[in-house]
Amino acid sequence: MLVRPPAALASLCLAAAALAGCGGSGEGGGATSPNARPAPASSPEIANAANPTAAEFPSAQGRTLRQLADTMRPGPEAGLATSLYTPGDNRIAFGLIDADNAFVYGRTAVYVARRPNGPAQGPFLAPADSLEVRTAFRSQTSNSTAGELKAIYHADLDLPTPGRWYVLTATRVGDELYGATADVRVVPRSDVPAVGDEAPSVDTPTLASAGNDVSKIDTREPPTTMHDVNLRDALGRRPVALLFATPALCQSRVCGPVADIAEQLKAAYGDRVDFIHNEIYVDNDPEKGLRPQLAAFGLTTEPWLFTIDADGRVAARMEGAFGVEEFRDAVEQAIAGARAAS
Repeated sequence: MLVRPPAALASLCLAAAALAGCGGSGEGGGATSPNARPAPASSPEIANAANPTAAEFPSAQGRTLRQLADTMRPGPEAGLATSLYTPGDNRIAFGLIDADNAFVYGRTAVYVARRPNGPAQGPFLAPADSLEVRTAFRSQTSNSTAGELKAIYHADLDLPTPGRWYVLTATRVGDELYGATADVRVVPRSDVPAVGDEAPSVDTPTLASAGNDVSKIDTREPPTTMHDVNLRDALGRRPVALLFATPALCQSRVCGPVADIAEQLKAAYGDRVDFIHNEIYVDNDPEKGLRPQLAAFGLTTEPWLFTIDADGRVAARMEGAFGVEEFRDAVEQAIAGARAAS
């Protein structure tokens, strides 16, 4: 079985630009380090989109999702970067693209409902999280093409029951409020480890296990520096940030940027957290199927990030695209879990 990304984001990214996913090392410093923060936003629109407020969006006030949509202008298409939803709290991530295949950045919120004509919940704020890293951590192909994805929206939703849920994104651009629709399917359960679960104890490829041939275990140009630690050896000893991604072969075109982010955050947190990059395909060949570590984690999409505390429990997990701020918060949660255990 070959890995398949969320189809909407894959087509969205392909339509707008070809993204792929080098980096360097630096001193630590955690949240106080410049490497813990995104590079300065490349446009004022992205900076603005990072800070939505509830007052900017209509209250559901007993209205249906369709009634809320009728108050907005037809807007960009919403391409979902997440595909796994289970009953309870869920992270939804997405990009917005207009009719000219250009990415749209504005202050955004999300509404959900069980049916289009059912009562809506929201607004749930969806800040745009920058994918832009500092120059020293960019791979040769990431962030180099005009029109590529620069930031990803994300929101936290409560989806209490299995089945189909309908989503309305509301994006404020200038004085206009634009709406876009999507739907998600909540499955009763998943084999993917959830927050609080013990992380699977599995061997991950290292430079040593690959005979010092990094090309066997990394498709990034240049390769990441995250192949020194075996997950099985780190679990229960130190916090871990485990990234499943294949920068050169990623069908959703976001693996390169998230690997770049991992390299930047390793420079900020590598003295306290073990960063591990695990490629997706056996021998980096899509025809040979998935590496066994993905099966151990129940994964069939990419990329995925798991941060794991020093007790070996999942502190945070994220599917699809995720920016510097969200990645950093996930790392901080693993560290906080380690502190609580000490």
